[in-house]
Amino acid sequence: MSIRPIVIHPDPRLKKVADAVPDISDELRRLADDMLETMYDAPGVGLAAPQVGVLSRVIVADASRDPEAEPQPIAMFNPEILLSSDETSVYEEGCLSIPEQYAEVTRPAEIKVRWLDRDGNEQERDFAGFWATVLQHEIDHLNGKLFIDYLSPMKRQMMTRKSQKYKRDRARA
Repeated sequence: MSIRPIVIHPDPRLKKVADAVPDISDELRRLADDMLETMYDAPGVGLAAPQVGVLSRVIVADASRDPEAEPQPIAMFNPEILLSSDETSVYEEGCLSIPEQYAEVTRPAEIKVRWLDRDGNEQERDFAGFWATVLQHEIDHLNGKLFIDYLSPMKRQMMTRKSQKYKRDRARA
């Protein structure tokens, strides 16, 4: 496993719709393992393949927030949201591709997701609370959508400018 560089906004790859994966290969399993290692190293709670420059429908997540708890990593290939609750929840979201910036985002509180697991088996499960938010955030990445797209144009523009500055400063370092 290896840590991959994270793509920083604004980058055109983050606005593209990722391609479905035709089948689960060793290469895709290795990508998921690298993404988990990259996510934990960052540290983050979710990561989508476009964030490491791969335009494939792959996400990883571990929304178990208790540092004492056993990690609960999950890798999803071709995830899709089948149902979303009318009830909403609000969480302060951040993004590894938009470092050091956070904003409250309202999303459905519960979702039902279908995906392929590491062995190519179809899975379907309900998620609620923080897990639901994290998975919606990562699936949005697969559709070229960022959490700042839920914000007012002024707030989005401000965060984009800060992200551009972050990228310039990092390039000089």
